[in-house]
Amino acid sequence: KYCYILLALTELFVVMNKCSWTTMVSRPKRNIPKFYSSRNVAYFSVLCLQLKSDLDKQDGNLKYILTGEGAGSIFIIDESNGKIYVTQKLDREKKAFYTLRAQAINRSTQLPVEPESEFIIKVRDVNDHEPQFLDGPYVATVPEMSPEGTSVTQVTATDGDDPSYGNSARLLYSLIQGQPYFSVEPKTGVIRMASQMDRETKDQYLVIIQAKDMVGQTGAFSATATVTINLSDINDNPPKFQQRLYYMSVSEEAPVGTTVGKVFAEDSDIGENAAMNYFIEGDSSDVFDIITNNETQEGIILLKKRVDYESKRRYSIRAKVVNRYIDDRFLKEGPFEDKTIVKINVEDADEPPVFTLENYVMEIAEGAMTGSLVGVVTARDPDDDDCPVRYSIVHGMHLKRLFSINEHNGTIITTKPLDREIASWHNITVTATETRNAEKISEANVYIQVLDVNDHAPEFPKYYETFVCENAVSGQLIQSISAVDQDDSAEGHHFYFSLAQEATNNSHFTVKDNQDNTAGIFTAKSGFRRQEQFSFYLPILILDNGTPPLTSTNTLTITVCDCDKEVNTFYCRYGAFMYAMGLSTEALVAVLACILILLVTKMWSLDWKHCAIEKKCNKANVSFLFCFLNYNSPPLPSLPPPPPPPSFQ
Repeated sequence: KYCYILLALTELFVVMNKCSWTTMVSRPKRNIPKFYSSRNVAYFSVLCLQLKSDLDKQDGNLKYILTGEGAGSIFIIDESNGKIYVTQKLDREKKAFYTLRAQAINRSTQLPVEPESEFIIKVRDVNDHEPQFLDGPYVATVPEMSPEGTSVTQVTATDGDDPSYGNSARLLYSLIQGQPYFSVEPKTGVIRMASQMDRETKDQYLVIIQAKDMVGQTGAFSATATVTINLSDINDNPPKFQQRLYYMSVSEEAPVGTTVGKVFAEDSDIGENAAMNYFIEGDSSDVFDIITNNETQEGIILLKKRVDYESKRRYSIRAKVVNRYIDDRFLKEGPFEDKTIVKINVEDADEPPVFTLENYVMEIAEGAMTGSLVGVVTARDPDDDDCPVRYSIVHGMHLKRLFSINEHNGTIITTKPLDREIASWHNITVTATETRNAEKISEANVYIQVLDVNDHAPEFPKYYETFVCENAVSGQLIQSISAVDQDDSAEGHHFYFSLAQEATNNSHFTVKDNQDNTAGIFTAKSGFRRQEQFSFYLPILILDNGTPPLTSTNTLTITVCDCDKEVNTFYCRYGAFMYAMGLSTEALVAVLACILILLVTKMWSLDWKHCAIEKKCNKANVSFLFCFLNYNSPPLPSLPPPPPPPSFQ
């Protein structure tokens, strides 16, 4: 059997308070029908749903039962006629549909006369929610001077109504505040630039955006959001000096590095776009320098070279400022730099005296008489009044004993003769002091060279220990000699060697000059005998090439020695020593042999005692003495030579 269900569709029950009837036939559990109800239905308004069974005889034997979501509370049924009523206000945003079941039963037996039927009541939406900006307030940033149409940001509103039914949730965006600088796309909420704007004119804008539902129709709900739009800076402004002309001054006493003054350029931009560098153009850059203070953006003018009031009293320099970072897009608008003129006056100061030279070099011959002129230093006061100066020597006291200076004219003289061989250079410091202001003082260095005079004769560089063998032959070289000279020779020393006048008739030895500052001593005969003459004293004349030339006589001591067949003089110095003590060669050998025997005996005794203690004596230990006797004795130590005879000049 079929169940007839009467469904009433109403949207304005509150106004009409009556229903329109619609009858529907449905099979149980198939194609569940949906009934729509306005969610603003007033309490106890009829929903115009009526269940009617074709078995209903209108005699009161049938009873209609309603079960499911909201049955008995939100929805009630008249059990006698099947009419369904709504008792509460419905909210689609809380619950969009209800599933109910209805059945007709026999009132007496309580048994169903129709199968149970299920149906759905869907709550139809009405516009009862305002739009909302969930992410507001908004803050956005866009570069200044951005072209028209540049996207700034996007705002988005939401609406709790059903977007699938009607226009309740269809939003439309509009600009309430922000014209003519900005615009908004009605459907998307994208905010765009409507014109180019300069940050230096205004750097922040407050824009108000409105969102309306119902596509902006009359009676629609609306909401607004504020958008703070900041203009970020770009480098579109050049730096500008505050003044076209600056005046400064600096004292001539100011040291290098002194701050002369400051210049300042303004830039309407901010941050790195306002960063700038200062420069000095022209020849004045040799005297003055300029640096940039990155914190204050000032140009600090510094003294690069000391100035002199008497030489130049005024300077005019050209300073330039340039942006450190330049945007190529704005180069066509002109150079991002500026220039100004800085006039600097040099202030006069009481300056100390100035020497004509910082360093003086003078010469004087050694041995010059006391009071000899060395040289003259000169200093003057550079100021206009040209104050007289007083000179003095301020170096060590030992130099004051060698030199003095005239305090009025700066003449330097010697106070005693100078010896170049003691000191070839003397360094002194002289001062010049203003007579009217003792605090104004200057110094100069004076380097005095003592010129060499040939006042030292050449001589042997050392004592020569010379021997001649008894079996020497005529013409044999027995000694090579050289010479030294304490004097200084610009062309180099050259010495000449010969026998002294008193030895020209010497028949034992001859001198041969090698022409290279050396000479050779040769035997003039064959055979010498110690018993006849143990030593020979040979006077040798040495001549230098100085002006005037000087000579000296140096005596060469030659000792006769008993040599081997090969005329070897290696052991001559020991023989000479023993001979000087009156010992013969045989006696010397005997003495050495005795000493050697005593040493060996002592060592053998110690070794034998050690073997006895350890009980390890064997043939090797016993033969130690004999083994030791096979060793060669080391040579005797060198004995000092006898002192040389005096030389004569």
